Amino acid sequence: MTIIIEFEDVYYRYPGEKRLALEGLTLSLPAGEKIAVVGRNGSGKSTFFLHCNGLYRPETGVVRYAGRPLQYDRTRLRELRQLVGICFQNPDDQIFSASVEQDISFGPLNLGLDEAEARLRVHSAAEFCEISALLDRPTHALSGGEKARVALAGVLAMEPQVLIIDELMANLDPWVRLHIVGIFRRLQGQGKTIIMATHDLTLVEQWSTFVVVMEAGRALFAGPFDRLLGSDGLLEETGLGQVWH
Repeated sequence: MTIIIEFEDVYYRYPGEKRLALEGLTLSLPAGEKIAVVGRNGSGKSTFFLHCNGLYRPETGVVRYAGRPLQYDRTRLRELRQLVGICFQNPDDQIFSASVEQDISFGPLNLGLDEAEARLRVHSAAEFCEISALLDRPTHALSGGEKARVALAGVLAMEPQVLIIDELMANLDPWVRLHIVGIFRRLQGQGKTIIMATHDLTLVEQWSTFVVVMEAGRALFAGPFDRLLGSDGLLEETGLGQVWH
C-alpha cells in the first residue's frame, strides 16, 4: 500500500481559541482510494483538510505528502496545491470570476501556463464535469448544482493527484449528487485519490473503499469500511451505530 498523505502527531489551535482543533492527529491515507471522512461537526475534518495542502501549518507535528514533509515556502506550497486540490462546502467560497470560463482558468493561469494550454485545461475539465455549455454563462446566474460542478472543474483544471471534497454535496439534490459521485468514480479510475467529508452514511457505505472517523481532533479509526462495521465498541463510542441505519 502506497501512502499519499500522512499526519504524525499533529496539533493545531485556532488563534484565540483554548480548545485544540487537532490533537495529536496521526493518520496515513492510501493512494488511489475513495476515502470517506466522517465525524460530528467540530470533530476536526475541515481543519485536517486545510493542513493537507498547506493552507494551515501545524503548531507541532509533521504532515507529509508522498513521504516528504511539507515545506511552507511559496514555491513548495504552489507545487503542493497543484497536487492536492480542495473543493469547499460552499461553492461561492471558490467562484469569484465573472464567467464560468474565466473562473476555471484562474488556477491554470496562476500556474504560469500560457493561454493556449490554460484554455485546453479549462475545456477538458468542463467536458469532464459536463458543463461545457456553461462556459460563457455568468457565474451569478448558475444554480447550486451548476456552481458545485464549476467549483469542481476549477480544481480539476489544476490536474491534481489528490482531490479533497469538504461537504460539497451537502445542499445538493439527489440527482446532482449522483452526477458528482459519478465524476469521483471516473477520477478514481484514473488513479486519483478522492478524500471526501460527508454526513451521508449511505454514501459512505456504497462509495468508499477506506474510512476515517474523526473525533475531537483525532482519528479514532482509519481502514476499510467492513472493518469499521465490525468495530462495535467504536460504533458505540462515536454514535455511528445509532445513526447508520
